[in-house]
Amino acid sequence: MTSPDVSVIVGVYNAMPYLTRCLESVEAQTIGADRMELIAVDDGSTDGSGEELDRFAAHSKIPTRVVHQANSGGPSAPRNTGLELATGRWVFFLDADDYFGDEALDRLVDMGERNGTDVVLGKVVGINRSAPKSMWGRNLDRTDVFSSKVKFTLSAQKLFRRSLLVEHGLRFPEELKTGEDAVFTLEAYLRADGLSVVADYDCYHLVGRDDGRQVTKSGSYTLRFDSAAALMDLIARFVPPGDKRDDLMVRPFTITLSPQFKVGLLKQPEKAQRHRMELAEPLFDAHWNDGVARRLSVEERLRLHLVAAGRLDLLKDVLEFIRSKQEPEIVLDHRARRAYLAYPHFRDPSAGIPDSVYDATGRLPKERLVFRDSPTALQRVRRGARRLLGPRLSRAVARTMRAVTAGPSRS
Repeated sequence: MTSPDVSVIVGVYNAMPYLTRCLESVEAQTIGADRMELIAVDDGSTDGSGEELDRFAAHSKIPTRVVHQANSGGPSAPRNTGLELATGRWVFFLDADDYFGDEALDRLVDMGERNGTDVVLGKVVGINRSAPKSMWGRNLDRTDVFSSKVKFTLSAQKLFRRSLLVEHGLRFPEELKTGEDAVFTLEAYLRADGLSVVADYDCYHLVGRDDGRQVTKSGSYTLRFDSAAALMDLIARFVPPGDKRDDLMVRPFTITLSPQFKVGLLKQPEKAQRHRMELAEPLFDAHWNDGVARRLSVEERLRLHLVAAGRLDLLKDVLEFIRSKQEPEIVLDHRARRAYLAYPHFRDPSAGIPDSVYDATGRLPKERLVFRDSPTALQRVRRGARRLLGPRLSRAVARTMRAVTAGPSRS
């Protein structure tokens, strides 16, 4: 029996009514029923999802295998079950809440075959929720995790060459209840002989459920620290210290850890605030460094620097400043040719935070600029602004000159 081109694996847990649209999108694929198989794993559903899968299998032209198993408590086990049963040259993990564009598999398989790559990413669009955007600028026939933005999409909804997964025994870590797909996908990226990106077609529709039951929106915050630790350990294991490791470490620090230390932290009880700091400590001790820090925005760099330093008191001052929607002053250091955003505790001797944490040279946000410089320094500001702040902000600087000549101000 000839192996199909692609095995679509769907892990299902209480996915009605979204499951129906998901299955319809599989049946609508232009690649054709004779080139694919569907493996659906019902992970102990109680809402009729299992029956919907059986109905589909009984009537669809697509060879379909339905597995009913006891609930495992997470998405990893059903995906691993499906992977064990897959026979296709390619594997795609489709979430039961989501659905394909009609030409998705056709385009993805063609892209991977033409370029001999091991993982193919298809453009994702959000339906009632946000979706990653930075990696869909253009089609990429062949790239890697270091030369593109693909590290910012580590969900499992990709096309994987099955021989890659088999050769390296890649499986989803069942001990993780969130972020398990990031660990699986990043390892596949790192082991792959090339990645491809299909950016000119909406391949995958990421659906926000009305009941808010996506895993990423639920569960204890401690799960995020477990996820970050697993991803950081993977990066450290595969990538030696240096720029490439720092580039990848940006992802778990900004996507997984940084949200734990935003303004919402102020609403948490003191005990929960301190617990987050305790959970973060070993991760920052092991993986935070200047190379990661300088790749972040000033605000994020400052917040995470204070987490790394264990300074919850100073962090809360910064978060209060952000919550009040104040704008930090811009301080131009003409001798050092640097520009700084003066968030709280900038050059406060008692805080001891290095100027480098506040350094915004060449990457300032496009917000209303406020200068400490006196009107007598106007010409120096005008001459130095383009060099210090970058060409995109030169017009914004010019617009603020009138405010500068009226005297220093705060907002």
